[in-house]
Amino acid sequence: MLRIHVSRLDLSRVRMATRPDALWETILSFHRLRDRRASTVFGKWRTESRARLNGEAQLLAAVVPPRGYFPDFLTPSQEGAEPFGLDVGMEALRDTPADRVHAELELLAADRTRHRTDRSVGQRAATALPAALMEGRAEPLTRLIGALRSYHQAAVEPYWPHIRASIEADRAVRGRALLDGGTDELLATLPPTIRWRSPVLEADYPVDRDLHLDGRGLLLQPSFFCRGTPVVYRDPSLPPVLVYPVTNPGAPVFAEPGPWLGRLVGHTRSAVLSSIGTGCTTSELARRAGVSLASASQHASVLREAGLVLTLRHGSSVLHTLTPLGGSLLRGGAPLTLH
Repeated sequence: MLRIHVSRLDLSRVRMATRPDALWETILSFHRLRDRRASTVFGKWRTESRARLNGEAQLLAAVVPPRGYFPDFLTPSQEGAEPFGLDVGMEALRDTPADRVHAELELLAADRTRHRTDRSVGQRAATALPAALMEGRAEPLTRLIGALRSYHQAAVEPYWPHIRASIEADRAVRGRALLDGGTDELLATLPPTIRWRSPVLEADYPVDRDLHLDGRGLLLQPSFFCRGTPVVYRDPSLPPVLVYPVTNPGAPVFAEPGPWLGRLVGHTRSAVLSSIGTGCTTSELARRAGVSLASASQHASVLREAGLVLTLRHGSSVLHTLTPLGGSLLRGGAPLTLH
């Protein structure tokens, strides 16, 4: 179990990430690529992504085992970075001090020995790249960064609008909880594997661990590819971040366009889409759009099938939010910006 000790000062400094973190999604998606579970959600994505890969998986597997510890330097903190995205993360990774790379790869080697996770890639492949990185030379790090970028382009970038929409829907749910009951309510609405028992935030975790925030606050980072247990940095001196899984609405992840497109016409449905705005319940949607509750629910369902709306449960009600595609449609087809 993970226990995060939260003082009153820390509670005032809890904050939500503004968008998905490209490197966290890249590394965690690599876990999902090798995980046979959740085929309904990730099956099609795995098939499509594997077809686009060209040797990156074997190289990345040398530093990202299928389970257990992976080096913290692979997902550098980007708090305050603008623009916030993959390029900034790659530069931060490249700037990691050599002694830190060496220390974290030693931890990886010890963890591999303890859990024998190197069987998935073979002993030689599992040690060759880490050994080269530990020498502190620029070339192995450049190779690793190149593999990460190529993998991201194959397995994450094509799906970024959906990933971003899922994180924005989760932020809408957490934001409403924050408005309704403050930070205590926000922490209480995190996924079931995370439990707020003031002053301790408990979470299911592979090992027994205590993390003391010591007045630094906590960044909550929702993640599409995080599944099951949340993730934190192993090094307690790094800026505290809790990466947790977004709620999965249960639909296939990257659905193909279907016959619902022909139903996306009419003044009423346009008004419903516009009424959703930054998020609303079905009852609020009915009031805003001037339609019955049943009609609002039916319109939201069609818009959800079309990929224009995401719907998540919030307590006893549901919360509808726009996807980037839905927002783009309202803006008159303005292109999406992928961060």
